[in-house]
Amino acid sequence: MTRRVSMILMASLSLASCSDAVSPVASVDSELIRQTQTAPATAPAGTCWGKQVTPARVETVTEQVIVQPPEVMADGTVSSHAIYKTETRTVITRKRSETWFETLCKADLTPEFIASLQRALTVRGQYHGLANGRMDARTRAAIRRYQKDNGMDTDILTLKTARVLGLAPVRDIREKP
Repeated sequence: MTRRVSMILMASLSLASCSDAVSPVASVDSELIRQTQTAPATAPAGTCWGKQVTPARVETVTEQVIVQPPEVMADGTVSSHAIYKTETRTVITRKRSETWFETLCKADLTPEFIASLQRALTVRGQYHGLANGRMDARTRAAIRRYQKDNGMDTDILTLKTARVLGLAPVRDIREKP
């Protein structure tokens, strides 16, 4: 019996290793890469882009609606009270939106660049760790915190942020975008 269980376990492990399953970490990284490899239709060739999606905000509103007003006599006495009903409805209070932003391309995100980014975020009080040159969860969280103050709630480094931090060249105004 034990040998049969061992054989079934080994077969299951063998099949599992042959599957095309992607680890959650790899899928997160590939999602970030995928987002920066797509671009709006008007994007110049050779540029990299990211997208911030703000979901719609939907709220349930409950109101008391008068069905029948009260009946009041000439002397001011109420002969019958008002009748109300409760109505509940769903309201979109903020529409879904997509904001495209230019990013650095994957080739630009070298370990040296990321270490400089980590140091720049440390000086600004956003990153608390070693400048290890890895785009890890701590670095992404620091990017998000820093950019959120400027209206970009994303952990993908925008080209604008890289320029503000002094890590990317500022485009000459005489150049075409």
